[in-house]
Amino acid sequence: MLIATAGVLNPEPVAEFASRLVGEGGGVAVITVIEVPRSFLDTIRSEQWHPLTGSSPDWTEEEDAVIERYVAERGQRITEPVLAALRGRGLEASVRYVEGEDPAATIIAQADDMDADVVVVGATRQLFDDWESVSARVMRDLQRPVLVVPAARPSEAEDAGA
Repeated sequence: MLIATAGVLNPEPVAEFASRLVGEGGGVAVITVIEVPRSFLDTIRSEQWHPLTGSSPDWTEEEDAVIERYVAERGQRITEPVLAALRGRGLEASVRYVEGEDPAATIIAQADDMDADVVVVGATRQLFDDWESVSARVMRDLQRPVLVVPAARPSEAEDAGA
């Protein structure tokens, strides 16, 4: 099972579903896609950039390290509630913080790479009103079962202390 979160998943229902579905022998992976707009950063960091050349300067190891640290720190903050809920149900999960400019395409690629049996994503809007949302695109384009969990309603979030 692959659980893809951007921080909107209600951790407890997701953990309950995971514990029922995967059982003792199954594996759970939690990912979050962190968008780092490198193309935009290329533009603003380069004094030599000219829109007609089409080339961008190379990233230094130090800049890559800063971006990796940002992705890891942000990823940890986003995934920790889901990971804690899974641990509370006795499930250990692997975790990946993935850099990507297109979250839906990145989730699909990760699901295929992991050969996930099912993918869990959150939704903050009406899926059938916006077929270009990340959740809708994953549901539409991924050739695997997808469970879409709506975000908690404001009254539910208040009751849960969120």
